[in-house]
Amino acid sequence: MDVTHAKYSGASAPSIIRIVLIGFTFLLLGLFLVLPMVFIFHEALSKGAAYFIGAMADDDTLSSIRLTLLVAVVTVPLNTFFGIAAAWCVTKFEFRGKSLLVTLIDLPFSVSPVVAGLIFVLVFGRTGWFGPWLRAHHMKVVFALPGIILATVFITFPFVARELIPLMQAQGSDEEQAARVLGASGWKMFWRITMPNIKWGVLYGVILCNARAMGEFGAVAVVSGSIRGVTCTVPLQVEQLYSEDYVAAFAVSSMLALLAVVTLVAKTAVEWKVARTLAAAQVEAAPIETPLPFAPPELGVGSPGEGI
Repeated sequence: MDVTHAKYSGASAPSIIRIVLIGFTFLLLGLFLVLPMVFIFHEALSKGAAYFIGAMADDDTLSSIRLTLLVAVVTVPLNTFFGIAAAWCVTKFEFRGKSLLVTLIDLPFSVSPVVAGLIFVLVFGRTGWFGPWLRAHHMKVVFALPGIILATVFITFPFVARELIPLMQAQGSDEEQAARVLGASGWKMFWRITMPNIKWGVLYGVILCNARAMGEFGAVAVVSGSIRGVTCTVPLQVEQLYSEDYVAAFAVSSMLALLAVVTLVAKTAVEWKVARTLAAAQVEAAPIETPLPFAPPELGVGSPGEGI
């Protein structure tokens, strides 16, 4: 047998190799994921439950929690609306600049959050492009709530769109076209056909968007100024507490760790549902091959040289 054409598969690998690879994978997961999570909760409760509750009930901590929730409540619906609109535009229409639009949607994935925050400071800061106009109209963007929301929206707006675009491309537009032929309006077509087909993809993108919005540090740290009790979100509050009260910092960060666990569980459940929806859409979109009742002569059925 020619060894150059031999196929290697994991199933045919020696058992010792499989055991070593699986063990090495779980070892890395334990060291870099499970162990840090255990350490966070251990340190958060190292001085007892009363100290943990007191750290969480601190006025500055409660203010950071309220601010983080407010930013998420504003950011997630905006990015959900944008993601659905962008995915609809990309998958249902052909137009010039379509590839440029997809590239711009992915831009926050390639730009450092700190650089993104600096851009907003240069545009809306006191000496920025719109700084004099904002001061003249007594409006404040940087080091205030609007700047935090703008930075968070920029960082998180690709999540919903990037989850919906491949899903809607796999589903195609046959159902929408059939509904339009039958006289359905655009609004009714969206709510009766499109939205039921993409609801799990929307939920998946919302989960990721919310987790990133509540855990964003770099861009928010630049535009907020980290004013305690005013513009400190939960990640910024953890950073400030770390240099003052080590245990309180871990107590507050345990809330973000718990959010990460909940997000992971929800993400896994929705990801499974999205994968099933995507597979079903691909099966429906696959062409059905109907076998011919006979073999026409022009197909050349028969032995070589027959009919010559």
